[in-house]
Parts: sequence; structure tokens; C-alpha cells
Amino acid sequence: MEEVEVNLEEQFEAKVAKDIRIEPKDWMPDAYRKTLIRQISQHAHSEIVGMLPEGNWITRAPSLKRKAILLAKVQDEAGHGLYLYSAAETLGASRDQMIADLHSGKAKYSSIFNYPTLSWADIGAIGWLVDGAAIMNQVPLCRTSYGPYARAMVRVCKEESFHQRQGFEIMMKLCNGAPEQKKMAQEAFNRWWWPTLMMFGPKDDESPNTEQSMRWRIKRFTNDELRQRFVDMMVPQAEFLGLTVPDKDLKWNEKKNGYDFGEINWNEFWNVVKGNGPCNKQRIQTRVKAYEEGAWVREAALAHAEKRAQRERQKAEQAA
Repeated sequence: MEEVEVNLEEQFEAKVAKDIRIEPKDWMPDAYRKTLIRQISQHAHSEIVGMLPEGNWITRAPSLKRKAILLAKVQDEAGHGLYLYSAAETLGASRDQMIADLHSGKAKYSSIFNYPTLSWADIGAIGWLVDGAAIMNQVPLCRTSYGPYARAMVRVCKEESFHQRQGFEIMMKLCNGAPEQKKMAQEAFNRWWWPTLMMFGPKDDESPNTEQSMRWRIKRFTNDELRQRFVDMMVPQAEFLGLTVPDKDLKWNEKKNGYDFGEINWNEFWNVVKGNGPCNKQRIQTRVKAYEEGAWVREAALAHAEKRAQRERQKAEQAA
């Protein structure tokens, strides 16, 4: 039995090394399965909780056009969460259990969504910065080693690309508007810049999962590599908008062909991760309330599905 297990693990490692995707029915180590369930469910939770900061502005958007675009974006995020919960289910995870873990505080989601949206400019900053960081994180996941996750990410990334352009367009309108609008854009940029850099996770030497995830090709780049790429991409965009990056230590480094930037406030990061951020409790309370109030919809859908299945069984029996 042990020899069979060793052979299966060798076959698994060989497939990963050759970039052959692992599919749900393939043998995989328990640790690989657990790592994927943790990462994919956390990703799904982030999409669902991520609806809340922007959903807060649907009724207060400055025009009907902006309202329709924001509503469509929030709906996209709900869809992303559903794709990802489905991908986690292919690994044997229970959706009910994943949601229960989110509501109890056992499961984590992206720290960025525990910050408030104080002005309309924050919606632009989220689209531009947060969705920009999401794209930086998620495009490599289109090549992740687990098939269902990789395929889900193809559509997610296409939609996130639209979201990022929408956010940049909001910021551009504000920056080219009245001085008060430009000031509002700068203030939102100041609020979201550092929390967005935290989105990529802890420093590589403090990340307990990065090394193994890289070896299994679940991740393709480390947290610090992605963070550096993001800074190098966003600084020229900020300059184009006429915004000042809120980092006195930011400077171009010719040797590494990239920007040096200041130290992230890791105490703040870990404080938010542990549930003590500005909006942690509010976000979970809102999700729990929505889930409980939506129970009748789920029950009705299940009853309808059962009736349809019953009718199909009756038709099959009559035809036989």
C-alpha cells in the first residue's frame, strides 16, 4: 500500500512539474487538497464580502449611468464568488461549511475589504487600485496547477480587467474636474494605497504557505514579487492622473529597474487580519444578516428544483 502511495505521489509531482493540470478525479496529496480549499474558499469569501464596500454606494452614485455600472460590477463579484465556491466543491468542500466558517470568523478573506468607503472617489480608488491588485494576483492563477480553479480564473480576470478600467475612468474624471474633485481623488488614493499593498499578503519570509504553494505551482509568483510589480505598474498611472503617491520613501532604483518604496505598517495588517480592522465586525454582521434573510429564497429554489426533478421522474416512468 505504501508503495502504491509513493508511486501516486511521484506521478502527481511529475504532472505538476510538466504543467499538466490536476483534475478533480486525479489523485492528489491531502495537503495539496487542503491548501487549495483554504485558498479558493478564501478567494470566494473575498469576492462576496468585497461586494459590501461598493454596494454601499449603489443608491448614492452620482448619476444613473454610474449607478448601472456599479450595480453590474457588484453583480459580477457575486458571480465570481459562486464560480469559486463551485471550484472548491470539486475538492470535496461543503459550501454550507465554507459559508459557516466565514460567518463564524474561522475563515479569512482579503484584508482590504475591512476598510470603509467614505466618498464616491473611494469607489474609483477601489476599482483602480484594488481591482488592479486583484488582476496582478489572479492572472497568474489562470495557469495554476488545479484545473477548475485555473478555468474559473479566466473569466474572472476578464471581468476584473473591466472593473479596473472603470475605476481608473472614475479617478480620471475626478482628477480632471474641479479642484474639490481632484482633492477628493487624492484623499481616496491616500486612504487606499497602503491597504492595497497589504493585499498581496505578508512578506515572503513571514508567509507560511508561499514556498509549498510555489512548489505545487498553485502560485506562480511570491507575495513580494507581485507587490513589486504592482508598485511599478501603478506609479506611472498615478503620475498620469496628477496624483501624489503617499510614500515619502518612493524612488526609482535603476539597478533593479523598479521602484523602492516605504515599509508597510505590518502591525496594522495583522491587526486587520485578526479581525480588529475598521469594518471587520460590520462586514460579517452584514453577511450573516443577508444570509439569514435570504433563507426563504434558497428554500424556494430547492423546492422548485425538487418539483421539477419529480416531474421528470414521472415522465420517465410513463415513457417506460
